[in-house]
Amino acid sequence: MDMANKPSQSDASTPSLVRFTGNGKDFFGIWIVNLLLSIVTLGVYSAWATVRTKQYFFSNTHIDNNRFEYLATPMQILKGRIIASILLVIYLFFTHYFPLVGAILALMLTLLAPWLINQSFRFNMRMTRFRNVRFNFKGSYGGAFKLFLLMPLLCVFTMYLLLPWTLKKMDEYLLTNIQFGDKQFSAKLSTSKYLSALLITLLSSFVAIPIIIAGLYVAGTSFEDSSHVLMTLIPAYIACMYLLKAIYQAIIRNHVFNNAEIKDVAQLHSDLSVSRFAFVEVTNILAIGITLGLAYPWAKIRKTKVLADATAVTMMPAADSIIDTLDNTESSLGDEASNLFDVDVSLT
Repeated sequence: MDMANKPSQSDASTPSLVRFTGNGKDFFGIWIVNLLLSIVTLGVYSAWATVRTKQYFFSNTHIDNNRFEYLATPMQILKGRIIASILLVIYLFFTHYFPLVGAILALMLTLLAPWLINQSFRFNMRMTRFRNVRFNFKGSYGGAFKLFLLMPLLCVFTMYLLLPWTLKKMDEYLLTNIQFGDKQFSAKLSTSKYLSALLITLLSSFVAIPIIIAGLYVAGTSFEDSSHVLMTLIPAYIACMYLLKAIYQAIIRNHVFNNAEIKDVAQLHSDLSVSRFAFVEVTNILAIGITLGLAYPWAKIRKTKVLADATAVTMMPAADSIIDTLDNTESSLGDEASNLFDVDVSLT
C-alpha cells in the first residue's frame, strides 16, 4: 500500500489493513430470505432484515483481528419505522387533500431536516461498536441547519462558486462530530481538493457523454422501434451517473480518510483506485439491472471488498484507554424518518 501523503506520528504503529471476509454465496442466502419474508409479512420483517444484513457486514469487517459489531435490535428499527411511516401517511394525506396544510407541513419538514440528519447519524454511530467501545455523534441542530439548508441556497445564489467549500464543510461537520468512546475525530480538509474533484468529474462527463450519444446514434440506426433506443438510453444514462459519482467519491474518500484521525488513538488511510472503483460501480449497477436485482448481493459484497482493501487504520497505544460512556437506549426514529422522507446525507 502506498502510504505517501498519509498522516504519520512518531509513536504510530504499523497501519492495519481493513479486511472484509464476507462472500456473495452467504449473503445471497441472507438477502433472499430477508426479501421473501419481508414480502410475506407486508414489510414487517424488513426491520429484522435490516439488522441481519448490517450484522453480517459488520461482523465480517476486521481491523487487526477485531470485528465491528452492530448493536441495534429489530424492535428498535420497527418502532422507528412505524412512527416514521405514520408521519409520512399524514403528510401525503394533507398534501393531496389539503394543499395549503400540505405546504405548511412541507415547510416544517424542511426545517426538520437538520434534526433528521443528526438523529440518523447519531443512531447509526451509537449502534456501532469496535473493541467494546461504541461510536457517537454530537452534531447540533444549528450546525446542521447552517450547512445543509442555508449553504446550499447560498451556492445557488453564487452560481455554485461556493460548492467546493460547502461540500468540504459538510464532510468536516459529519466527521468531526463523530466520537469513538470519549475521544473526538478531527480532520483537516482542503477546499482545493474538493474543487479539483468536481473539475475532474466534470471533465470526465465531457468524455463519457459524447461516447454515450455516439452509441445511442448507432443504436438508433440499428433499431426501427424507438422503444429499443429507449431501452438502451436508460441503462447508458444510469451507468454514466454511477461512473461520475464513483470518480468523485473515490477522490474525496481518499482525501477525507488520509486527513482524519482520533488524536493519539487512530489514524485513517485510504488509497482507493479511482479507475477500479468506477469500474466496479458501473459493472455492479449494470449486473443488477440485467439480472433484475438478483446480482445485488454479489454487487454489494464486491463493492465492500474493494473499499475494505483500500482502507487501513493505524491504532495507537492510547486506543486501549478509551472509555465507553453510552448505552443501547436509542430511538431509530430519526434514521427511519430520514429514509422515508428522502433526507439522504452521508459521509463519503
